[in-house]
Amino acid sequence: MPKEKNEIIIELKAVTKRYGFGDAESFALHNFDLTVKRGEFIMIMGPSGCGKTTLLNIIGLLDRPTSGQYLLNDKSVDHISSRKKAQFRANEIGFIFQNFNLIPNLSVIENVSLPLIYSGHHKTRRLKKADEILERFHLREREYYMPYQLSGGQQQRVAIARSLISKPSIILADEPTGNLDSRSSHIIMEELRDIHAQGNTIIMVTHNPSLTTYATRVINMLDGEIDTDIKTVDDSELPRPGSPERISVRILSKKRPVELEVDSKTKVVVSGEHVTIGDSNSIDAVTKPKPKKKLAKKPRKKIKPEKKEP
Repeated sequence: MPKEKNEIIIELKAVTKRYGFGDAESFALHNFDLTVKRGEFIMIMGPSGCGKTTLLNIIGLLDRPTSGQYLLNDKSVDHISSRKKAQFRANEIGFIFQNFNLIPNLSVIENVSLPLIYSGHHKTRRLKKADEILERFHLREREYYMPYQLSGGQQQRVAIARSLISKPSIILADEPTGNLDSRSSHIIMEELRDIHAQGNTIIMVTHNPSLTTYATRVINMLDGEIDTDIKTVDDSELPRPGSPERISVRILSKKRPVELEVDSKTKVVVSGEHVTIGDSNSIDAVTKPKPKKKLAKKPRKKIKPEKKEP
């Protein structure tokens, strides 16, 4: 049975995370309910100690709740083995941390390829895939640098590349711009916007309210519970997996039409000042010129040479 357009992929029901006992008891999460649909970009905000990071750790299978139920892709993960959880983290969840968490004695390409070890890929295959994704982030010329040779923004882009190498459907980001200046923060957020446009689900913790413009949903937490939950984009407008990336085209010739295939079903044709967007087949029928009929060549008349008078 095919999956629905924006089905629920994460569901938390009355999840509680408790620390300590008796008078020292405290709650990081208290009867927490959350439903996440595929393709959402959720920003989670709130004061320090309100349970934001604990929530990410539980969603990412790095921690388990004291009570409540956690459904991932409509399946309970409360009682699955540690090995199954590790496999799921390796294949379906990408993590981005505030402190980058790059291994200092490994090169950039080795850091990026690291998650593929847990997927059983051969070293040559791992490095090839890491090389490809670093080219996408314009870091190919630095793939044999060590982490200390990069700027903070570059290290975070490496961390994002590492989180994407297994092509996960869910990205969890804990303050990814917390240690960056405003320019580097903008670059990182644009990268995350592009990732989201391809249909990935992103859940991001931040203290910066100006970043909420990138989100489709903003959740404010307080004392381990949801204080406000605001959607900025309708569910019908959320991107689906396999959605094309944003494409920028520069037209250099007005005389010759430019054709651009966005995906297998959609094509864009630019001709002069006219832009046509539609089904590939219908556009082909319009843009492809009809073959010209070949006219039969008339036989050339042979010209007889004139006779010279004696």
